[in-house]
Amino acid sequence: MSGQTITLVTGANKGIGYEIAAGLGALGWSVGVGARDEARRDAAVRRLRAGGADAFGVPLDVTDDASVAAAARLLEERAGRLDVLVNNAGVTGGMPQTPTTVDLSAVRTALETNVVGVIRVTNALLPLLRRSASPRIVNMSSSVGSLTRQTSSDGETGPISAAYAPSKSFLNALTVQYAKELRDTNILINAACPGYCATDLNGHRGVRTAEQGAAIAIRLASLADDGPTGGFFDEDGVVPW
Repeated sequence: MSGQTITLVTGANKGIGYEIAAGLGALGWSVGVGARDEARRDAAVRRLRAGGADAFGVPLDVTDDASVAAAARLLEERAGRLDVLVNNAGVTGGMPQTPTTVDLSAVRTALETNVVGVIRVTNALLPLLRRSASPRIVNMSSSVGSLTRQTSSDGETGPISAAYAPSKSFLNALTVQYAKELRDTNILINAACPGYCATDLNGHRGVRTAEQGAAIAIRLASLADDGPTGGFFDEDGVVPW
């Protein structure tokens, strides 16, 4: 079994996911580029390899059981284990999302990808993560999922959202529950807020670059064995729940 760190980043063909993959690749790690779109996935792998990363493609739709199972088999065959999982794939569900008028399909879409997808992928890959000496799971969340910030009066609440923001609150709570169940193992799992980055998700209205947003995920992916678990962090430290 190779001593190289084996990682998988979901939704890694562009934006923050791609930059996370690039950052982990720069550490000398082998990076699986998880993505649904074959052409975009292959292009991302080629670009990462051109930059010196050991990257490989992983066909992956986090909303599809068969796709996730196939991804787990690919990783099993390639390395026999997984050291780091970054659950980055996410959607807004579409806008607008005022609670009184929101299309319920938007809520279902956000939850299926941002929450159920994380459970589906994490559970399918846990057997491989358990084989790692220092397994790490990073769930890409958002400060809009912070109930403290949502109810503050300092302008940090973001737009009214009945799908995307609650899905990230759900993801934060889920992260805590995983940490509680896995507390007697060596698996560290944390939620990360990248900040308001300019990506396709928000029509590139963000004020931070995707590379800046990736930094916290890279930090949590490379935690020492005595690092935190069950927390919510951005580049400045702990994010309030």
